[in-house]
Amino acid sequence: MTEGAPRRGYRYFDLVMAAFVAVLMISNVASTKILDLGWFTFDGGTLLFPISYIFGDVLTEVYGYSRSRRVIWTGFAAAALMAGVFALVGALPADPTWGLQGAYDAILGQTPRIVAGSLVAYFAGSFSNAWVMAKMKLLTQGRWLWTRTVASTIVGEALDTVVFVLLAFYGALDDSLLLPIILSNYVFKVGLEALMTPATYWVVSALKDAEHEDYYDRHTDFNPFRLRE
Repeated sequence: MTEGAPRRGYRYFDLVMAAFVAVLMISNVASTKILDLGWFTFDGGTLLFPISYIFGDVLTEVYGYSRSRRVIWTGFAAAALMAGVFALVGALPADPTWGLQGAYDAILGQTPRIVAGSLVAYFAGSFSNAWVMAKMKLLTQGRWLWTRTVASTIVGEALDTVVFVLLAFYGALDDSLLLPIILSNYVFKVGLEALMTPATYWVVSALKDAEHEDYYDRHTDFNPFRLRE
């Protein structure tokens, strides 16, 4: 088990990071549609976005907080670039024969605000999720992984959901929709994390064996703005 030792190359770290970034970007675009699924009312990105928290748990548990921090900032940069490109393309003049500018603006025109809300919310949610994971790993001496994954999600998703919904949809949707969206998002995300616990255990165990890594953040600087390991 690693305890603040120098980092080395990993076999699967880049694949986990790529999957994390893909989930973040796809869910931001999917969030432009509000779904009504019986008891649940939430944006479309909620179907996929909770998986990013599972990736966050896996990253912190196996590779440590500082590696997870770099992945989070990589995802932020990619999402910001995506929003900027969508905004630029929307502002440029369209070919007169295209005829779909209204549709583009109606869907992708919302994306910059949604991404901005997502970035601010995920800053609060993801770093609190990683901090709780790392600190509880020390507290439990690496035992009872499920307590860390569930507790970190309860804290992280609460911050993420409230901040995201208010920043992304306040004023754009009827106020009566906001609380149902917040509650539906939160219950769905935490419930999905709990249901995925066996899969999380399997992925964590497989990665620890493959990477020969089980990082403990005993000497880690938890400043979210510090990019050096």
